[in-house]
Amino acid sequence: MFGISQYFPITDPTLIFFMVLLVILLSPIIMGRLRIPHIIGMVLAGVLIGEYGLDILTRDASFELFGSVGLYYIMFLAGLEMDMEGLKKNKGRISIFGVLTFFIPFVLTFLMGIYLLRYSVVSSLLLGCIMSSSTLVAYPIVGRYGLTQHESSTLSVGATMVSLLLALSSMAIIVNSVKGASSAALWMWLVLKFALYISGLIWGIPRLTRWFLRRYSDGVMQFIFVLAVMFFSAALSAAIGLEGIFGAFFSGLILNRFIPRFSPLMNHIEFTGNALFIPYFLIGVGMLINVRLLFTGTHILWVVLCIVFFGTVGKALAAYLAGLLFRLPKAVSDMLFGLTSAHAAGAIAMVMVGRKLEIAPGQFLFNDEVLNGIVIMILFTCVISTMVTENAARRLRLMRKEEPEMVKTDNDEKILVPVKYQEFADDLLSLAMMIRNPKLKREIVTLNVVYDDVNLAKNREEGQELLNHLRKEASAANVPLETQVRIAANIANGIKHAFKEFQASEIVMGLHARQEITKSFWGQFTQSLYNGLSRQIIISRIMQPLNTIRRIHVAVPSRAEFEPGFYRWLERLSRLAANTECRIVFHARRDTLQLISGYVCNRHQGVRAEYAEMEHWNELPKLATKVNQDHLLAIITARKGTISYKTAMERLPDEINRFFKQRTIMIVFPDQYGNRMEGMTFAQPQHTEEQSAYNIFRKWIGKKIRRL
Repeated sequence: MFGISQYFPITDPTLIFFMVLLVILLSPIIMGRLRIPHIIGMVLAGVLIGEYGLDILTRDASFELFGSVGLYYIMFLAGLEMDMEGLKKNKGRISIFGVLTFFIPFVLTFLMGIYLLRYSVVSSLLLGCIMSSSTLVAYPIVGRYGLTQHESSTLSVGATMVSLLLALSSMAIIVNSVKGASSAALWMWLVLKFALYISGLIWGIPRLTRWFLRRYSDGVMQFIFVLAVMFFSAALSAAIGLEGIFGAFFSGLILNRFIPRFSPLMNHIEFTGNALFIPYFLIGVGMLINVRLLFTGTHILWVVLCIVFFGTVGKALAAYLAGLLFRLPKAVSDMLFGLTSAHAAGAIAMVMVGRKLEIAPGQFLFNDEVLNGIVIMILFTCVISTMVTENAARRLRLMRKEEPEMVKTDNDEKILVPVKYQEFADDLLSLAMMIRNPKLKREIVTLNVVYDDVNLAKNREEGQELLNHLRKEASAANVPLETQVRIAANIANGIKHAFKEFQASEIVMGLHARQEITKSFWGQFTQSLYNGLSRQIIISRIMQPLNTIRRIHVAVPSRAEFEPGFYRWLERLSRLAANTECRIVFHARRDTLQLISGYVCNRHQGVRAEYAEMEHWNELPKLATKVNQDHLLAIITARKGTISYKTAMERLPDEINRFFKQRTIMIVFPDQYGNRMEGMTFAQPQHTEEQSAYNIFRKWIGKKIRRL
């Protein structure tokens, strides 16, 4: 009988590489739906396709090669992305907190390993090193709340670096003791080699790097040079008795000042590592995990519980003790704990060192049980870190002293209008002209993005005709207009790159005219656009000429005043109300309405504004009875993870289609903190899935129940 199992596991190198690329491609999409950290997703994918899972792939030599490169890459990027200037300014507090967040978890985990798990002294020491380090998995949350310059962020980043450096140094001592460096002479020789190694790199690499980067400007050559420095440092580190990951991390620290955070060279380094080497390493780690051990008894669960509990408690004690010493508010201490409590790729890197460290013939320091426990621990600590950091960041932003001041948005204005269909383009241009400040005499930018395909010539010609038509419309209104037809393989990326190129302040775009309730409510690329940009985006569905609108209703969520884009959208809507000479009604909480009223009265005395209390966002459907055919409903929403975001906003597409189907709609995504276009890390990829699998499943169950 024919069976497909005869073709597995795959041993052909070409097919193995293809399967790995397929996993790297699909894993973030699936894990995004399941809301599982992407690092864990790659490891779980490795478990699934490995020997102890479905046995699809053989762990061949490519996993050893690319795995080693990925291992070094992780530590190299950790050093490269450190904020060295921030560390220098707060080195006293950072040193104290760094020692605390290393020493307390180290001691607790060591004692736990000895007395609860009955591990050897050496195994417990190395386990303590793993739990005393940390990874800033939750740091992107800090950026979304605009707290990257807050002292809690600076302390956490610095302490993470200090604890990682101490953990790697301690690990080097442990490894050398296992390998036989026991006499005083050997230890003195090791210390001497270590001192020569550190001083040699600090003296030599900056001089060599400065000379090379000044002499050669080619991007490929610079990239190869940086990788060569990293691998040389790692190889030299291994040669003197340290682990290669220490050398990779240390070279990242040295090169930190020569590679700007936002530069083509940094982008090439991050892209290569995040696209191939790091995922390859994580998949290879997953293939080593024996999931069958999870079903052999409760001991593995006991191991995971002990590691997670004592490691997390140690980080919490360090954070709150530092808060007491520095007399910090509890919210700041919570932030310190949240940022420093997560473990990710660094923990995997160190556990792999223990797994390869032979203490007797055929016997290694760490077994599969520890590897499984560390991987599960990473999942738990990432969740804990994310939840605590999110809560602390929200509280810090809501504290009165953290409230952003009113910013003047008059001078920061350049509107980008992407257009595709002529039936919507005129209305979008009209909207942009009504919300612009004519005193600045800034041009509006209209953009048509066409796919780079076989219809390129035809679509470009049609796009140019559309833009020429808009130019005439703008000229008739005496409004300067700049146009561009842009060729791109991805519409969202084309708009984002044009936004950056023209230094635009906001986007005005249309909502497609689908009538049915579908998961593609936002269209093909809108979701990618508002997830990828932190600046204001206005999405409009205009059902009638704007000059015939009689009233504007504005639904404002609670805490909207704490967002940096609060006054920008308020200014734009006030201009729209003034130009259409219609009434504008703001629906919001009382404290938010007070700020809105003060702004409108001071800046737009001629606007006929009304104010109605709306305590909860769930009251949005009730506005359907107040929004008539000749009214406009402006909905101020928010991106996920921001201070005014609410889970009820996920129902917005359904509510608009159900209650406001034939109404003129304007959906506003205000300015948010952070710059989403620039950031690219494997832990926080640019692609996000708007709906989780759990929400989709819940909706499916709900439909089935309603049919019964």
